[in-house]
Amino acid sequence: MKLKQNNHNTYLFYALLILMFLGLLLFANNTLAAVGAGGALPYETWLVNLRNSVTGPVAFTLSIVGIVVAGGILIFGGELNAFFRTLIFIVLVMALLVGANNIMTNLFQGAVIPAGVDTANQPETEILTAPEM
Repeated sequence: MKLKQNNHNTYLFYALLILMFLGLLLFANNTLAAVGAGGALPYETWLVNLRNSVTGPVAFTLSIVGIVVAGGILIFGGELNAFFRTLIFIVLVMALLVGANNIMTNLFQGAVIPAGVDTANQPETEILTAPEM
């Protein structure tokens, strides 16, 4: 008798799980539309300031200095205790992340969309071919 009740609960659980996933699939469009609506959250201004500070030329210079200093300490530091070694590794990883971000931005310029250009209403461009000689 207990086995039949357990099977019934298992089937009910799976049915509810399937209904939940179907509901998530049906309402996914509304969720994706809500992603673009931002800009009014109270913490966005300091996050933008932090991003600008981390991607600037001063941060890039400090990341290069951090890589050199942390690498020098790890190579020539001799015996370091575990806490100090972990601290040096954290500095090294943060310097590498900031430096890599700046290098990738400088090499590839990121995705730049000019302000004031409406890309949705642009006419389709024609394929340009070389003039015949």
